[in-house]
Amino acid sequence: MQKKFITNLILLLFLNLLVKPFWILGIDRTVQNIVGSEGYGFYYAIFNFSFLFNILLDLGITNFNNRNIAQHNHLLNKHFSSIIILKLILGLIFVFIAFLVAIIIGYDAEQLKFLGFLAFNQFLISFILYLRSNISGLLLFKTDSLLSVLDRVLMIIICGVLIWGNVTDQKFKIEWFIYAQTAAYLMTAVIALSIVIKKAAFRKFNWNLPFFIMILKQSFPFALLVLLMTFYNRIDSVILERILPEGIGNEQVGIYAHAYRLLDASNMIAFLFAVLLLPIFSKMIKQKESVEKLIKLAFSLLITISVIVAFGSHFYSLELMQLLYEDHILESAHVFSLLMFGFIAISTTYIFGTLLTANGNLKQLNIIAASGMVISLILNFILIPKLLAVGSAYASLSAQFITAIIQIIVVQWFFKFKINYKYLLSILIFIISVIIINIISKQLHFDWRISFVIMLVASIVSATILRLFHIRSIIKIIREKK
Repeated sequence: MQKKFITNLILLLFLNLLVKPFWILGIDRTVQNIVGSEGYGFYYAIFNFSFLFNILLDLGITNFNNRNIAQHNHLLNKHFSSIIILKLILGLIFVFIAFLVAIIIGYDAEQLKFLGFLAFNQFLISFILYLRSNISGLLLFKTDSLLSVLDRVLMIIICGVLIWGNVTDQKFKIEWFIYAQTAAYLMTAVIALSIVIKKAAFRKFNWNLPFFIMILKQSFPFALLVLLMTFYNRIDSVILERILPEGIGNEQVGIYAHAYRLLDASNMIAFLFAVLLLPIFSKMIKQKESVEKLIKLAFSLLITISVIVAFGSHFYSLELMQLLYEDHILESAHVFSLLMFGFIAISTTYIFGTLLTANGNLKQLNIIAASGMVISLILNFILIPKLLAVGSAYASLSAQFITAIIQIIVVQWFFKFKINYKYLLSILIFIISVIIINIISKQLHFDWRISFVIMLVASIVSATILRLFHIRSIIKIIREKK
């Protein structure tokens, strides 16, 4: 299983690092600069609002399905023919609830128009993720890897033509950005659907009310977990826009979006680990195989990446924001320098939280996530009026680290892993070394880009020396026959 994890992780990372950075830094950043912080903040607040109700589109079905199909491949045809109908019903419920709440909290006509398209996009994203859960559940990771970047490739092409193709005399509008996403998601959904239909030997839809009820009951703990995690991960910008005065709210959301954009991009790496680990952990636990070696391997790789990215972003926050954006540089850099430390906590959650999910510890995970949501809400309402977007950054960090630490404790409680003090000391030494490397690199009399690259190389060397990132061991795993 270590070989399957490493080989498919390399492919998944290669494709995503090839495509998504260009999307985030090339297209998304360009759109932010063209429409400005207030214009993008207007879109971003509505986007995150629609995201809050995302759980209604899925109710935990995707995570349940991924784990279930990985353990019972033969159920694909039976489940798919009914779940696809259930997903459509949930889509209608999602749209109704999202619009109802939007009207209650005072969204105007323009905001409701944006919400309509963004709600449809959320449905398409959820549908694609469900389709991919069937493919990854069958351990067809190469196919899933290609689908994971297809929507972004299509968006890059569409937005690239609109921004640089001279096909219109008008200035790029934020709504064009949304329409491009809709077209790309729709094409990706059609392709993914055709693949799953073929694999499932699908013949007809199956309306089965008892089956719907059974699926919803079994997936409810997954749904609650996703809902709670979504709230403490996405509520920040919505609260910023709602409780601050008009104009200031959208501006602060735009500043927060500047900083959050790179955290979102970094989280993509951690998410890819979880995509592979959930079905692999599920299968290993079903077959009563030890997961300890795989946990150590995955965590070592991800903690190396997250520590380097987090501290590098903190020390070079101003330079990175100046490189990417044109307005509110100092404010964005301050938020960014804080927010990126959340990548370490989020990476930890994607490893240990995924293991607990595969093991069926949904009750414990939901209690942890509920605690994170409460912490995030309380701190946001206390800190935002005083510190604006910086307050949201502190609230996010607090919620992320507290939940990550508790998850590690719960994993140790259930799995009784032998505590490797030498390994923990290596991680501590690595963190200290990365801090020192960053401090030294900032003193070098080079262009900051050269200093940044030197910092990255030196940090990777440090991880290699401490055997957190060991190339020979990875090559050995890849060459294993089984």
